[in-house]
Amino acid sequence: MSRVLLHATDDPLNNFAMPLERPSNLTFDLPDLLSGFRGVYLVNAFVAFLFAASAPVAIILTAAAAGRLAETDIASWLFGCFFINGLISLAFCLAYRQPLVFFWTIPGTVLVGQALHHLSFAQVIGAYYATGLLMLILGLSGWMRKCMDLLPMPIVMAMVAGVFLQFGLNLIYAIRDGFVIAAPMTAVFVLLSAVSALGRALPPLIGALVTGIVVIALSGTFEMSGAASYTFASPNLYAPEFSGAAMVELVLPLAITVLAAQNAQGFAVLEAAGHKPPVNMITAACGIGSLISASVGTVSTCLTGPVNAILASAGAKEKHYASGVLVALLALAFGILSPLFTRFMLAAPKAFIATLAGLALVRILERAFIVSFKGSFTLGATVTFLVTVANVSILSIGAPFWGLVIGFAVSWTLEKSDFELNATK
Repeated sequence: MSRVLLHATDDPLNNFAMPLERPSNLTFDLPDLLSGFRGVYLVNAFVAFLFAASAPVAIILTAAAAGRLAETDIASWLFGCFFINGLISLAFCLAYRQPLVFFWTIPGTVLVGQALHHLSFAQVIGAYYATGLLMLILGLSGWMRKCMDLLPMPIVMAMVAGVFLQFGLNLIYAIRDGFVIAAPMTAVFVLLSAVSALGRALPPLIGALVTGIVVIALSGTFEMSGAASYTFASPNLYAPEFSGAAMVELVLPLAITVLAAQNAQGFAVLEAAGHKPPVNMITAACGIGSLISASVGTVSTCLTGPVNAILASAGAKEKHYASGVLVALLALAFGILSPLFTRFMLAAPKAFIATLAGLALVRILERAFIVSFKGSFTLGATVTFLVTVANVSILSIGAPFWGLVIGFAVSWTLEKSDFELNATK
């Protein structure tokens, strides 16, 4: 058996109050890894990657369209999403022997799409750097939990619901305006969601994706404007612009989407499967990944919830990491070929992109509404939602930030009992 041991020996650093979780021992067991490249682990890896490479990419295309980004900008963005995050995922899966796959914040991408209406791409990238630095500090210090406790979760999720609402509306508009494509995709999604046996065999979102591809192929609505001029990635390097308005509008909301909306979901699904994700190390990695990926124009890195949930859904817990390694390898390949995939996605009908993105976010929108309005802080959450949906910028700062500020102020003034109750938990 080929086994290389890289044991993490004790050293004086372990005696410091450094909150970063180290792997118990770093091992590379090739036969054990290869044994996980088959059966249910292989299937789960393929399905999980297909999920990441379909609807979330459609959401990026929607955000990029808002900022009128060029095709090369989008390809560079996708290169960071897949290649840089794929490297981080590969390292974490092998080091911790857990399915720890990193991609990018979907709610953050939606926030960026809104911001690009009135901010330049360079200003948004400046906010990426600041967000990455903030998350790195939170991870290294171990302050993440305390910082997340400052904002009530119903208010945070009301902001998320307000941001995502437009995607739900776009799904309805797609069915109205592109019925031939959107209706069959939605029908298949509903069918696979309703019949659990079918949904287990073919995840609803993947079924909608396949249906859309078949309908596009049969209808001849795929408009490829010439062959791709290049296939392999040549990512752009961007000079950031550090704008005060962009910092105020994006840094805190982006960090919240990573830490509270994305990472927290990833931690929950992994712990439910019996894993022990290294919370502080993951937070620090999100910060480092965000700083690196910002250089190529990519939104902040996060631990993905849905992908890791799929990887940890079946099979032996000890083999789940092999599925994570497979996803990471597929992500690296996708990143290298990002210009080609960008060209194909841009050639797809708008109804296909809108439907795929809307179906991907409808369940997240549902959960956001439940968390926001189920229990405490409901008035603050309502105000946050309304301010965010109104999408009115104040002092050149976007509505999501003001939604959080105004909603928190309303709750602090009129729902003090909820703060007191929350403090006793």
